[in-house]
Amino acid sequence: MHRKLVWLIVVVALALPVSVALAQGEPARPRGNRPPEEQPQGPAQQRPAGAGAEQGTQPRRPPVEDKLVQTKHTARIAGQEISYTATTGTYVLKADDGTPKANVFFVAYTKDDVSDLSKRPVSFSYNGGPGSASLWVHVGGFGPRRVVLNADGSGVPAPYSMVDNEDSVLDATDIVFIDAVSTGYSRPVAGENPNQFHGLNEDAEWFGDFIRLYITRNQRWESPKFLIGESYGTTRSAALSGYLQQRYDMYLNGIVLVSAVLNFQTLNFATGNELPPILFLPTYAATAWYHKRLPADLQQQSLEKVTQEARHFAETEYSQALFLGDRLPTAERQKIVQQLARFTGLSPKYIEETNLRISAFRWFKELERDKRRTIGRLDSRFEGIDIDAAGERYEFDPSEASYAGAFVGAFMDYVRRELKFDSDLTYFISGNVRPWSYQPYENSYANVAETLRSAMTRNQNLRVMVCEGYYDVATPFYAIEYTVDHMSLDPSLKSHIGFEYYEAGHMMYIDVKAHNKLHKDIVNFIRSAMPR
Repeated sequence: MHRKLVWLIVVVALALPVSVALAQGEPARPRGNRPPEEQPQGPAQQRPAGAGAEQGTQPRRPPVEDKLVQTKHTARIAGQEISYTATTGTYVLKADDGTPKANVFFVAYTKDDVSDLSKRPVSFSYNGGPGSASLWVHVGGFGPRRVVLNADGSGVPAPYSMVDNEDSVLDATDIVFIDAVSTGYSRPVAGENPNQFHGLNEDAEWFGDFIRLYITRNQRWESPKFLIGESYGTTRSAALSGYLQQRYDMYLNGIVLVSAVLNFQTLNFATGNELPPILFLPTYAATAWYHKRLPADLQQQSLEKVTQEARHFAETEYSQALFLGDRLPTAERQKIVQQLARFTGLSPKYIEETNLRISAFRWFKELERDKRRTIGRLDSRFEGIDIDAAGERYEFDPSEASYAGAFVGAFMDYVRRELKFDSDLTYFISGNVRPWSYQPYENSYANVAETLRSAMTRNQNLRVMVCEGYYDVATPFYAIEYTVDHMSLDPSLKSHIGFEYYEAGHMMYIDVKAHNKLHKDIVNFIRSAMPR
């Protein structure tokens, strides 16, 4: 009995370090260009052999293989019938030593009857989050089929349906939609630590490895290559521009940044960070104009004129006032209060109470408090209803809540019925990717604008287009304008970045008119970034 007790204590003691390591979930270091023996090792490599296994052996993993299905289709896009092949499924991504790491789900659409692939562009598209699957850009924005919504982008009740996407970019480029690891149907291989995929650098590296694998297997190295990312996907695209160059010498033709954020200082309403109150102001003005909350003289002007006036005030009197802080004279402070009330539709009393700094989440609740309505974050045209009008923050984003059910219902049916891909896994619309590592930006704001500047400087053929919605309060248009203005890009390259604006929100493609403009803008951009 005593010997058995001692043996039990030894077994428990040996297991403790593994349990602690799993609980801590320490992120793996970025792979970069390390040799295979330095590749991040997940818990399966650290775990001692299970009960009954021979000493020095590891538990056997089931074989991990690609799972792919191809289907043939036609769709009417930009007034023409296009025949195409859809490839749906997962690629197994591996470490340099051949160890399977993750199954990455994707859907690739390639135009049929292309005689010369070297002249046919291929684009890689994804959403952001971090933690968002890519169904939004897939069946809302750029794929050959789209979910049916109302003309303004609001959702419809079931039964949901899909129709040909007249504004798909398949007329100009083949396109591959990718779900990040731990989102959609993408998963770490059994036994792998998910944290090795959950970080700014880690995410970009695994996406880059997927892109290299797809390009290689499908013989697309000579094809013009583009990235089309949305939201945090634009952060990913900037990081990828550097990683693909430095790891694989893969040079991109162009990057489309849809609802962009490259410098997170522009979005974080932290005490002492004066940028967000300034950079959100033109979007507040646009939204107040849309909801008819502005003074009559501003309300009668065009949206472009109103936002331009708000920009001017933000970068002159308002920014100077915040720079002075507590030294701002009382008389000047009152002038700023009145101007902020003029551009935001908020009361002077409320602005005084905010110390001239209006955070977005307070503003969502305050703008139409008198109507007992809240304002959408992803699209501020949408209104919501909370349990009461007294709270400081809204209960939910009314814009996302409006159309999410239609997107998910239509997409889940589409993948099985039309693309013929069967899986009993849960399709994670928003995956659990926390904690998300922003290394190497410890004790600072993540800022990948420098990565993009470096990539554009090394590859002077690289072009960038920024697409922004006036009613996007998640990634405001003035914030990315500020970021680009502070990239220190050489004057000879400044014309390589262009801007397009839309009377819509974060996902401007849900609006019929904005979607049509977005399609034309992207197609023109792709063609302009091609060799002539």
